Amino acid sequence: MRQRQKHARTVNIAFALIMATSLSGCSMEKQSPVAAAPTANSGTALRSVDAADLAIAGMRRLTEAQYRNAISDIFGSDIKIGGRFDPIVRPVHELVATGASQSTISAAGFEQYDQMARDIAAQVLDPKRRRTFLSCVPTDATRADAKCARHFFEKIGLYVYRRPLAPNETDFYLKLAERGAAPVHDFYKGLELSLASMLVSPEFLYRIETIAPGRKDFDPYTKASRLSFLIWNSIPDTALFAAAARGDLETPADLKIQVDRMLASPRTEQGARAFFTDFLQFDRVGDVSKDTLVYPRFTTGVGPDLREQALRTIVDILVTRNQPYPDIFSSRRTFLNRRLGLLYQVPVASQAGWEPHEFPVNSDRVGLLGQGAFLALFSHEGRSSPTLRGRAIREVLLCQPVPDPPGNVDFSGFNDTSNTMLKTARQRLDRHTTDPVCAACHKITDPLGLPLEHYDGIGGIRNNENGAPINVAGSFEGKTLDGLAGLANAMAKSASPAECMAKRATEYATGQQADALSDDWIQAIFATFQAQGYKYRALLETIALSPQFFAVPADALPVSTKVALLNSKTRESQ
Repeated sequence: MRQRQKHARTVNIAFALIMATSLSGCSMEKQSPVAAAPTANSGTALRSVDAADLAIAGMRRLTEAQYRNAISDIFGSDIKIGGRFDPIVRPVHELVATGASQSTISAAGFEQYDQMARDIAAQVLDPKRRRTFLSCVPTDATRADAKCARHFFEKIGLYVYRRPLAPNETDFYLKLAERGAAPVHDFYKGLELSLASMLVSPEFLYRIETIAPGRKDFDPYTKASRLSFLIWNSIPDTALFAAAARGDLETPADLKIQVDRMLASPRTEQGARAFFTDFLQFDRVGDVSKDTLVYPRFTTGVGPDLREQALRTIVDILVTRNQPYPDIFSSRRTFLNRRLGLLYQVPVASQAGWEPHEFPVNSDRVGLLGQGAFLALFSHEGRSSPTLRGRAIREVLLCQPVPDPPGNVDFSGFNDTSNTMLKTARQRLDRHTTDPVCAACHKITDPLGLPLEHYDGIGGIRNNENGAPINVAGSFEGKTLDGLAGLANAMAKSASPAECMAKRATEYATGQQADALSDDWIQAIFATFQAQGYKYRALLETIALSPQFFAVPADALPVSTKVALLNSKTRESQ
């Protein structure tokens, strides 16, 4: 596994740098003045790689949310971002965060990044906005001004690259700005093209983690980024950058000052949303498709609303109220809007927006497993699925992988919902539990999914299926239970879901799968999480203050190797 991850990291680094050069090369001959100006791509191609004595320990591609958050934090929340993002493939049974460590960018995806970069740069340097980022005025706005441009790049570069620009990097962008200004006689156009080049560079699109000579942990700016992306899912703020510059991220006491400050910030909610979206696979909820003939209440917008409901509920419990993680299974408090009120058959007073709602104690609706986000995501297009739901509980919430079914399994019996002798899903699934080929898996999934059968494929409550009463008996960890309330209560009392959550949080923080991390460290993280009452903020602090969080893998890739890979690829293309 370590060899595979090392290989993926090597390919990832080489690809990122090669992509920034191989897709460029716009000729500057025989073109109009505007077309002749360097594009964002061609600007990156001009850049020389500085083979400093740093070593790259890892790279992670920014997720779409991280890209958007970074642009918002650097340039303002009113910057419009249009375009498509290459998806980051989620490894089997894992997180998008670990997939980001092995994710490359397609040629089409890079073109999208290029267009987005140019659009963003144009907005930033628009006459109405440029004074926010440019503290000087060029001597002559019709030509390059190196002194004024230097102020701009040194100010912006820290936030775009998440570290100070090296002298050769600043010189490169100054030269690019000069070349961009000359054909069109516009100082600001030169800056615009140079900024666009920065926004398609690997240093922005990837979280490049480096180590300085003689050290066994990450450099201060990498530490700052690790902290900010873990807690806020975005770039460091000015105070964190300043702490990195002062060397105030070296001792546990100094680290704790910054971590406590960050955890007290409202931006912690943004980080929590990102983690639980990844952990619970809620990134998929917005794309859920249902048969509207079967579920007419599943109208346009319901999928995103279900995701928002779940995230609002989780944030309210774990961040706002600082309650223990198991409470997400047992709490009856949630948030609804008018559209979800129709789905849940609950009156909602607000014409627009969200309002708190608490289901009564005698209600069948309780916790995360009773919310439409979970119930609709892990169902078929036109019906529920005890097996999909049970498998999701095993794999997503308990970190217990379930093997895929054999390719020759006959699903016709289960799919035949018109069979008058087998009216309910439980009855149709019985044949799988008696078939030796299927029984092993169904015995670990179905007892967890069948208690949720009072909910249809979009989360609506029902008591009968095809006119027959539904039996919602099941079991969890060797104990029998009845219905969602019984399952929710059992999961809230078990340590297993919290152990899984702590494991996933550790993977999310490092971008590495658990088998590449120390088992002792993961167990220590969970033990502390348990001792501190399963509090989300406390878990983040424990991870952030762990020496292992900043420890560099032994197989870190030196920059000299990166340059050799780049040169080799360049020669092959010539």
